[in-house]
Amino acid sequence: MEEEEAEPHVLMFPFPALGHVNPMLKLAELLSLSGLRVTFLNIHTIHQRLILHTNLHSRFSRFPKFRFHTITDGLPPAYIGSLTKLSVLTQSMEAVTKPLLRQMLLSGELGPIPTCIILDGFFSFMVDSNAKPRIPVLCFRTVSACSFWAYSSIPKLIEEGQLPVRGEEDMDRMIEGVDGMENVLRCRDLPSFSRVGEQTEPILQYCVDQTIQSSKTQSLILNTFEELEGPILSCLRKRCRNIYTIGPLNAHLKSRLPGEKSPPELESSNGYREVDRSCLAWLDAQPSKSVVYVSFGSVTVIGDDQFREFWHGLVDSGKRFLWVVRPDLVAGKDEEDGVPAELEEGTRERGCMVGWAPQEEVLAHEAIGGFLTHNGWNSTLEGIVAGVPMICWPQFADQLTNSRFVSEVWKIGLDMKDVCDRKTVAKMVNDVMENRRNELMGSVLKTAKLALTSVEEGGSSYCDLERMINDIQLLRQQRQVID
Repeated sequence: MEEEEAEPHVLMFPFPALGHVNPMLKLAELLSLSGLRVTFLNIHTIHQRLILHTNLHSRFSRFPKFRFHTITDGLPPAYIGSLTKLSVLTQSMEAVTKPLLRQMLLSGELGPIPTCIILDGFFSFMVDSNAKPRIPVLCFRTVSACSFWAYSSIPKLIEEGQLPVRGEEDMDRMIEGVDGMENVLRCRDLPSFSRVGEQTEPILQYCVDQTIQSSKTQSLILNTFEELEGPILSCLRKRCRNIYTIGPLNAHLKSRLPGEKSPPELESSNGYREVDRSCLAWLDAQPSKSVVYVSFGSVTVIGDDQFREFWHGLVDSGKRFLWVVRPDLVAGKDEEDGVPAELEEGTRERGCMVGWAPQEEVLAHEAIGGFLTHNGWNSTLEGIVAGVPMICWPQFADQLTNSRFVSEVWKIGLDMKDVCDRKTVAKMVNDVMENRRNELMGSVLKTAKLALTSVEEGGSSYCDLERMINDIQLLRQQRQVID
């Protein structure tokens, strides 16, 4: 026990949604590879679904200093991963989970008092900075630097009268006075919570408050890399005392794993659903760069009309497509309204639909030539690492800012936000796969190379992760002196 207390101990606690848990698990694996003692605290329901559908325990069993622990969010399982009822979730976690976490820390149930807590910045209220024992908090924001900066700027935009947005006619108005985003950001590119009619709306206030709190923590961890978001990171560093940029985490983890390569089905996969690997065999039979991969992530829900417009657009494009159609993707689906013969025939000839796909493997496949995505930050980074140009159809939160930077700043894709009709879908697919392919591929391949270089030894993200690990070790030494 004395030996355990003498070494650094990191407690990690992600927000209970797949897009937050996934990168936190990758970071946990990286820290464990460095030899740190890591305790990963997860909501019960999230942990159970991960065990059911992933190789979670076998992946982490090779780390003798790693432990999983679970805690309740105080809600029934139906709320899992739901961001649509954010206020219900956060109220329950503050009332139930927060005091329980404090009790677990004091009782030693989570092991020795942590050297630091890596806490998801989307619920920074979970740990009081003045509570005893005082444990340094490193805030992990799972969004891009550009979207975090946009969130940070909202109070200033409200004060200046640039927000709230005044209806659809106001959407294309350029946002002024945000450093690093001059002549880039329109109202429609701000995080979706900015579209509410009143600045006092709870969801807008909550997101702004959590962003402000994130900036005040001991350190800010971002899943990005200097070469992609350097100008925005320079702006952020004026407000945040210490920033670690350690992404792309999916590429960073692969670069540090032991030399022997594990079978693809045993590689890191963090999901809530059973993966259908048959799509890989289908891809094997397709020509090089001929398939557009379509996935709107784990949370997005679309209407039946939108679903059919996408389906028509994909078939009308004449291109091959692999489409992830989750069982809960379509709301209000009319089972009695039959599928038109042209859609069935076009899909049979050129398409493949699955309930869930091994996304990183799919994007890395030789047959993939484009990625129609919701622009969640994990998916965006995975597309960048794989060197695949994107068609952006963002729906909420940070996705709207990500898509603008993909299309207008990084020039690695096309932005289709706020539009959903078959002609536009077909045109965008053809532009990415054929008409504008050479133009986009030049930027995409350059960006992919920068991403991979950043996580190699001596690269910007590699060095920042080493700095973070060293700083955690120093925190433990400082506590020993105080003790």
